[in-house]
Amino acid sequence: MTEEPRIVHVMRHGQVHNPDGVLYGRLDGFGLSELGHLMAATMSQHWADVPLTHLRCSPLQRARETMAPTAELFPQLDVVIDERVIEADNVFEGKVFGARNKALRDPAMLRHVLNPLRPSWGEPYVDIAARMRAALFDAAAAAGDGGQALVVSHQLSIWIARCDAEGMRFAHDPRRRQCTLASVTSFTFRDGRVTAVDYAEPAGHLLPVKTGRKFKVGT
Repeated sequence: MTEEPRIVHVMRHGQVHNPDGVLYGRLDGFGLSELGHLMAATMSQHWADVPLTHLRCSPLQRARETMAPTAELFPQLDVVIDERVIEADNVFEGKVFGARNKALRDPAMLRHVLNPLRPSWGEPYVDIAARMRAALFDAAAAAGDGGQALVVSHQLSIWIARCDAEGMRFAHDPRRRQCTLASVTSFTFRDGRVTAVDYAEPAGHLLPVKTGRKFKVGT
């Protein structure tokens, strides 16, 4: 008998408090900003009416803080901390790029920008795809027949998971990723395989938008 579809919703964390513009990657101490906490609260309202059956989260602070308001609504569910849905590793972690991308012109770092297809500056895309694929399949299994799981992860990891599921090339322009703050990429599993991928921005009205050189919250 054919199983009922299982849906794994993968949510990106909210905005991070990072006034110095550090490429924070997997560093400790980078939690949500005030706006990020508002995004997390807004998303909890979105999930309140969804019959979630499984919760899974990256171990990083910003992801756990994004999950927290939703987890409070589902006290019967434990939050599984999964290292496989963590941010991608990056050799530029901890550096500040600045307006002219100063970090990229450091002679000691030049070897790390020679192959954008791999990419040479960090965790290979194929490795990200493999760990995310395994984690999402486990989340689907844990959700149960006809169930829905929520996973909180990070932009690059989510985007590569989507590319993997849809058969798209991994090499890409980071500016063209469809994965805004607090967005949701949903994977539908049927009979052990991904049959559909959907994308939504339930907190899109909170996204910062550029106004000249400044930012304001979108309306």
